[in-house]
Amino acid sequence: MSITKYAILCTVVEVGSLTKAATILNLTQSAVSHAILSLEKDCGFPLLIRAKSGIRLTTNGERIYQYMREILKWQEMLQQEIDLLHGIQTGTVRIGTFTSVSSQWLPGVIKSFHQEFPAIKIKLREGDYAEIKNWIASGVVDFGFITLQGKSQLDNIPLKKDRMVCIVSSEHPLADAPSVSLTSLSNEPFIMPKWGGDDEIETMIKEHKTKLNIKYEIAEEQAIIGMVQHGLGISILPEMVLSRLPDTVRVIPIEEEPYRLIGIAAPSLSELSPAASRFLQAIQDGLRLHLLDDSRS
Repeated sequence: MSITKYAILCTVVEVGSLTKAATILNLTQSAVSHAILSLEKDCGFPLLIRAKSGIRLTTNGERIYQYMREILKWQEMLQQEIDLLHGIQTGTVRIGTFTSVSSQWLPGVIKSFHQEFPAIKIKLREGDYAEIKNWIASGVVDFGFITLQGKSQLDNIPLKKDRMVCIVSSEHPLADAPSVSLTSLSNEPFIMPKWGGDDEIETMIKEHKTKLNIKYEIAEEQAIIGMVQHGLGISILPEMVLSRLPDTVRVIPIEEEPYRLIGIAAPSLSELSPAASRFLQAIQDGLRLHLLDDSRS
């Protein structure tokens, strides 16, 4: 069997399409199809189910897919170690992230990192909390940004407490309030953020033994802000997503001072590839400088 075939199969599974995989791998669709068929012949059973809704693994395919991912991971680490012995810094770092981290933390870190290690490639994959955790667990990414709540089987590094705040329309009676309590919001029409996986706000409400009058459930933060702007309700969002608010939306601190704890997680942080370890350190160093600048402003 060929590691190249493993890489092709894993790419097809990740993107759910032979055509997309061919584009990513710079191959023809025919070459991708041939590689999959050849791999299925080597295994002696079908690996993929091809349907109108997309491509997914067969039951047998699911059983061997994780082993293929592990083989690719260790092959990448082997090559990076060889390059290190030759004094060359190479490799690819795959990171699971969500929008506020991608837009606020990572651009500056990536720019500085590329200046020092131009041969190391950084690949970002954006998703919601549940998707990122699945990518981490399945080896699709080397590590990912998640919110840290409760116990987890993943290794993690806490990075920042991101304060949760209330947002209201500038026409709302609470618009000029210096702060609000969670209890005072119980009768307001509420737009519930649904990011997938971690129900931070629902957990927060239970902890403080109060209720919300939920009218809408929305996953996209900009859609929530737009609805608040037009007076369709109020909401609670992390400060990190509120960097470019319209003048018609007000931010109000919450007296209970709730927050989400953002961190980095991986199955084993001690077993990251050399390239991933270096970029993880760059993220931590860059975040320290970012937080220091925030404290001075």
